Amino acid sequence: MPQALTDLPPKPYWLYLLECKDGVYYAGIALDVEQRFFQHVFGLGARFTRARPPVRVLAAREYPSKGDALRAELRLKALPRDRKLAFFDAVA
Repeated sequence: MPQALTDLPPKPYWLYLLECKDGVYYAGIALDVEQRFFQHVFGLGARFTRARPPVRVLAAREYPSKGDALRAELRLKALPRDRKLAFFDAVA
């Protein structure tokens, strides 16, 4: 018998860090980082990335829930620029 949709485990969320035009960073969360990156590239993302198009994904980390990813995003955004990449190397 097929598994009910409600029995499926929740999809993980990803925290990602983009390098944008002029070298600025942008952090966000998404279910699919690649899809979200291309949304930003084509002007369908945040206002910030419409003004400064992303160049590449610098890092991403998986989280079990949206809430966990949002809390991590807040911690990441509170860091100085020179510590943002190291955030992804640290143990969650």
